[in-house]
Amino acid sequence: MAIYFSFGIAPSMFPSTCTILRESITPEYVRGLPPGALIPALNPSHKATIAAMRERYGIDVPIPEKAPQVLLHTGDAVIVMGVVGLPRLQDRHEYTREEVENARFEFSLFAVM
Repeated sequence: MAIYFSFGIAPSMFPSTCTILRESITPEYVRGLPPGALIPALNPSHKATIAAMRERYGIDVPIPEKAPQVLLHTGDAVIVMGVVGLPRLQDRHEYTREEVENARFEFSLFAVM
């Protein structure tokens, strides 16, 4: 069983025919996973969002050199951190503390059954 960590999902991540269980989870659930349990499925261009996640929740997921292509199989899961309220970064490379504090972060687990 593999557990990926991403900021989004795409239909191409899932088998053509499968059942997907979606569950809301907490940041504590993610932090409670064993070290190295999460396989990063992040785009390295989202460094500022990754930094915001580390700052706000203490969740540390390695940043891959390039965005991986993920294909989930039965028993695999992907944890998705959705963010609402962070502005698009234009002409800068990081968020302010106030922007991070005012954003809403939601964690979901999508498991392939």
